[in-house]
Amino acid sequence: MADKPIRADKAGAVAELTESFKNSPAAVLTEYRGLTVAQLTALRRALGKNASYTVAKNTLAKRAASEAGIEGLDALFSGPTALAFVSGDPVEAAKGLRDFAKANPLLVIKGGVFEGKAISAAEVTKIADLESREVLLAKLAGAMKANLSKAAAVLQAPLSKTVRTVAALQDKRAQEGA
Repeated sequence: MADKPIRADKAGAVAELTESFKNSPAAVLTEYRGLTVAQLTALRRALGKNASYTVAKNTLAKRAASEAGIEGLDALFSGPTALAFVSGDPVEAAKGLRDFAKANPLLVIKGGVFEGKAISAAEVTKIADLESREVLLAKLAGAMKANLSKAAAVLQAPLSKTVRTVAALQDKRAQEGA
C-alpha cells in the first residue's frame, strides 16, 4: 500500500484504530451490511464491557492494522466493515458475536486478529467454541485438587499398611503367648 498523506481528521481516526489494534488481545472483523441501527445497538449491548464495536472505513482500518504491525488482513477489508476490539476475555466476545450472527444472519464474521496474528473466520468460531477462562481455570483447579488427593492417598497407604502389619504381629504374639 502506498503511503499517501492523509488529512488530519483521518490521521486521528487511524491513530485511534492503531491503538485499539495494539492494546486489544483480539479483534474480530465483521460485515454488517443490512443490519439496522437497533440491531447494531443490540450487538454492542451483547458484547458488553469486554469489547467495543466500531464501524470503520476500510482504507483507514487497513492502514491502522498495518501501522500496528498486523499482516494478512488486507483481503478482509472489503464491503462495510466493523471491528470488535476485545478488552477482556476473547472467548466471551467471540461467543457473543457468533451467537448474534446466528440470530442475525446479516452479520458476517470475516476473520480477526488474535494476539497479533491474523486468523480466519473459522478460527474465530473455534475460539467461540472454547469454554471461558473462568470455567477452564475451575476445571484445572478441580483436576489439581483431585491429583493432590490421590497423591495423599498413595503416600498414606504404605504408612497405614505398616501400622496394620505391626498390629497383626502384636495380635499374633499375644495369641502365641497365651
